[in-house]
Amino acid sequence: MINTLLRTLFTLCIVWPVIWLWLGLRVRHRDRLPQQGPAIVVANHNSHMDVFALLSLFALRRQGAIHPVAAADYFLRNKWMAWFALNILNIIPITRKGGEADPLAQCEQALRDGKILILFPEGTRGEPGILAPLKSGIWHLSQRMPSVPIIPVWLRGTEHVMAKGNRIPLPLFIDVNIGRPLVAQSDKRVFMDDLRQQLVLLQQQTTGPHPHD
Repeated sequence: MINTLLRTLFTLCIVWPVIWLWLGLRVRHRDRLPQQGPAIVVANHNSHMDVFALLSLFALRRQGAIHPVAAADYFLRNKWMAWFALNILNIIPITRKGGEADPLAQCEQALRDGKILILFPEGTRGEPGILAPLKSGIWHLSQRMPSVPIIPVWLRGTEHVMAKGNRIPLPLFIDVNIGRPLVAQSDKRVFMDDLRQQLVLLQQQTTGPHPHD
């Protein structure tokens, strides 16, 4: 109960004012965003602000059902960061370096519980505007939950905010372009190629200069 209250206050007092008022958010095809789970939202990743931009798309009452999937080695590196990530951001931590018996177990269970996952298939923050090679974890997860829709999203503008080496939010618009849901494919290469093509298409559709370009 306390964590839910704190998460609500954080969203109302920090996330929404920064995203919607200070930075500004322009959303294309918002009707494609899942209103309830299970569902997986996959997006390109250039900044820590990506998580906040995606979380801000969902209604306040849905925040507890949204779980960003994040690197355990980064977000659990100290007890204060771990508490914030687990209780306020509501992350599901994933071990990137192996050693865990089943790194996707928590993700699978969350989907079975009707949650919505936010996943960055590049695995880490990349270069602005460049889609890095996609990790196959999303395909493995789709094989376990083949009926769960996978919604690709392209984010533009977050690379100017809290990217690597940049900690100060700048006043500019963040563009969010939401694609049509994808379905699971038994062929990993076909699925990964399709996902990449959909992300590249969304990137191409999200054009036009930003104030800081």
